Amino acid sequence: MIMTFGIIGAGTIAQALAGHLVAAGQHVVLSNRSGPAALEPVIARLGPLASAGTVAEAAAADMAFLTVMWPDVPAALADLAPWDGRILVDTTNQIERLDPFEVADLGDQTGSEYVAGLAPGARVIKAFNTLYASYITPDPRHPAGRQVLFYAGDDVEAKKSFHELVDRFGFAPVDIGPLREGGRLMQVGGPLSALHALRQD
Repeated sequence: MIMTFGIIGAGTIAQALAGHLVAAGQHVVLSNRSGPAALEPVIARLGPLASAGTVAEAAAADMAFLTVMWPDVPAALADLAPWDGRILVDTTNQIERLDPFEVADLGDQTGSEYVAGLAPGARVIKAFNTLYASYITPDPRHPAGRQVLFYAGDDVEAKKSFHELVDRFGFAPVDIGPLREGGRLMQVGGPLSALHALRQD
């Protein structure tokens, strides 16, 4: 797979995804709002296939993962170069705050439709938001089967590239349809939210 990868955000989910990319032999650029220097300890732990960059550099990759907290999404996607068909994997949940717990009211929109509106030209895929970090970080291959990973999107080729990548990670990817319909199943309160399942191959 000849692609470049970037991650917008550097928290638990971002580091888990970076670990899978590195284990698969892929180079990845991590970024956060504090700048590359703040990521030196993370990069040192991940090894030479990982590097730190600006948010713009991470977003310039063929496939970029959005992993920031929901209130930080607009700022994270602001002032970036045109996406021009690059893939943006949205891992977020529209949780406005944790204490007290509050889900953002987007009206008729799903979270990923909102994200797509902030990244015009991006081919958006929704994924990883249904799993707790403890199910994303470790090897998804278990004696009883592979960790199921639901994903949704509107672009067939983008979904094919994503499917091939996460299959290499060891996940059992399951395409649940277009961004709108699939996103509704996956968002907070949907039937697939926080669902942990293994597929026996």
